Amino acid sequence: MEQKVIQELSTSELVERLEEEKKQLTKLKLNHHVSPIDNPNRIKAYRRAIARIMTELRKRELQGTMNKQSAK
Repeated sequence: MEQKVIQELSTSELVERLEEEKKQLTKLKLNHHVSPIDNPNRIKAYRRAIARIMTELRKRELQGTMNKQSAK
């Protein structure tokens, strides 16, 4: 998932997407432990997508608090 796509999503969509990505990563890890998957780099891709989503959520959170502080 590219950063441009993540930035276009709303906060509620990001939270929903984050939960889904975490579930998929858990399933993928479990399947990989049982029997090796064809492309283990998919695990890395899911981890990175999760990190990108979390970063965007944190950025929005900080922007919200910064706007509130500057308004005071």
